[in-house]
Amino acid sequence: GRWMPGTLTNQITTKYLEPRLLIVTDPRTDAQALKEACYANIPVIALCDTDSPLENVDIAIPANNKGKEAIALLYWLLAREVQYLRGTLNRANGWEVMV
Repeated sequence: GRWMPGTLTNQITTKYLEPRLLIVTDPRTDAQALKEACYANIPVIALCDTDSPLENVDIAIPANNKGKEAIALLYWLLAREVQYLRGTLNRANGWEVMV
């Protein structure tokens, strides 16, 4: 498994985390993380395909979450938007790569 149960809910474990936001690639494969985020009242953003369950997902981004290039592009765009919001990247600047 990719997710150790109790990471968000069991404070005794050494892997315990208190994130402010959880971003998951596939709600179906990350079901344990979604369940724990729901228990801890952590907002969840998910990249959802047409067959993805939306239980415990706060914001669903419709996308192809099966192909590795599509997932990489989506995370690159999310990271770029975070840089815009932090002010480290200016929207007036051109893109270095063709998307």
